[in-house]
Amino acid sequence: MLSYLHAFHAGNFADVQKHAALTLALAMMQAKKTPIACFDTHAGSAVYDLTGERARKTAEADTGVQRLWRLRNSLSSPDWQPMLEVLASENPGNSELETYPGSPAWLAGFARDADTVTAFELHPTEGRQLAGWARDAGVRVVQQDGLKGLLQKLPPPQPRLLTLIDPSYEIKSDYTSVAETLTKAWKKCRHGVYLVWYPILTSGLQEQLVSALKGGEVRKVLRSEVMLDTPPERGMVGSGMLVVNPPWGFEQRFAAMMDELQGENGLGWSSSITWLVPE
Repeated sequence: MLSYLHAFHAGNFADVQKHAALTLALAMMQAKKTPIACFDTHAGSAVYDLTGERARKTAEADTGVQRLWRLRNSLSSPDWQPMLEVLASENPGNSELETYPGSPAWLAGFARDADTVTAFELHPTEGRQLAGWARDAGVRVVQQDGLKGLLQKLPPPQPRLLTLIDPSYEIKSDYTSVAETLTKAWKKCRHGVYLVWYPILTSGLQEQLVSALKGGEVRKVLRSEVMLDTPPERGMVGSGMLVVNPPWGFEQRFAAMMDELQGENGLGWSSSITWLVPE
């Protein structure tokens, strides 16, 4: 199945959580000078037009990144600033955001000269758009299933690793496939930092992923979840992030970022952060 296009959902509340975790983890890792190999298993088309037909059909960015943008001057956590600076550079002089970076663009924007970014994308249309953007961004694009491709690339030649795993989960078996891939990747590169996004659904399908990791071999797994205060009757009612081997201090700093957006004066969510699997 290749029907999923992220343009319909770009900049939604889940993207805010996901990309906040990604940029914080990368910024914290870059406190050390040693190079980082960055992998994005489901890269999409890299950059999204929030004024376009697809984005406006769902208008999900209105209650996600657009709301974050309106709150930018009142956010107290300094860890929001790198993300906000990228949004400002992509949208100079705009009171509302028109352009939103996808995960490969966040990685490329933060990457240093010695860091590398590899983006996997299987969808042919998304892959062509991604490849066109990547030529000027210094990103290597591989048109392949990202879960299989990641395992083929590990361990990387660089001394450190940051990986984002975020399929659409339109195929129900993705939940178990992600757990299996993460376990195999961890065995190949146990010191790597792995970020796994998953939707929280009324069906509870995400528990397949969570339960597999709870009972598995991977250690040191941090779990962040945000739940919508006014959830829909069907579909996604929240968003989850698993962070394997988070940098020291990540838990407290990321919790502060998510807590700042709680309630009706934020993004209309409640947040929690716990250890899914301790060290």
